[in-house]
Amino acid sequence: MTETATHPTGAFTPPTRFAVPGRIEVDGRVAGAWQTATLVEIRRETPRASTFRLAVPGWAGHVPGQHLMLRLTAPDGYTAQRHYSLASAPDGSGRIELTLDHVRDGEVSGWFHEVARPGDRIEVRGPLSGFFAWPGDRPALLLGAGSGVVPLMSMVRHHRARGLTVPLRMLVSARGPEELIYARELGAETTPVFTRRAPAGTRVGRLGAEHLTPFLADPPAGGWEAYVCGSNSFAEHASRLLVTAGQPVERIRIERFG
Repeated sequence: MTETATHPTGAFTPPTRFAVPGRIEVDGRVAGAWQTATLVEIRRETPRASTFRLAVPGWAGHVPGQHLMLRLTAPDGYTAQRHYSLASAPDGSGRIELTLDHVRDGEVSGWFHEVARPGDRIEVRGPLSGFFAWPGDRPALLLGAGSGVVPLMSMVRHHRARGLTVPLRMLVSARGPEELIYARELGAETTPVFTRRAPAGTRVGRLGAEHLTPFLADPPAGGWEAYVCGSNSFAEHASRLLVTAGQPVERIRIERFG
């Protein structure tokens, strides 16, 4: 079933096709076409991460949690392609945001952080992947570490922009406050976990069972859909914690990197 709708307030609802409940089928005709995007804004988030806002006139919309393929082409014809999660909520504006860590020796992230300027053009293809997408139809428990917070923030922003009342909570892990991406935007729905440095009076340590217990001991009606995004080690650790705490395995969605 294909659904396209506009919220009574005028907020944009992207076209989505539900293959089975909770799994969003990607429209291959849209996702398969390369489009030209123009960089319109660069915003520093942490010493190592920045947000890059792109104008994509032909963007068909996305669902929070999806990602895109990005392609850079050098003057000699050499190309580099990478997958990046979308950070922005869908709004029908034709503007999307990516938040990238500056990876040492990274071809694409290095170009964005060291060379890119507003007005530069990049090729993008997407949106891609329906498995990790969250259209706002069920309670969501989000667990992220480092730049793994990026697709989760798209969900948080969507939840706020649409004024959704379905429960949403996020736990995000960072080494210290200065490395917490989107720190200025995080609100009451978010619990930060600091693994190395923390403000006075805040416990330092890895995400543990004690962080999940308040949510899984008393889940909302229908239970949580859990979304985990981060490095391989974080994804394994967080998913084990969830299962041990009683979260059904089939209701854990994982995106990992590294």
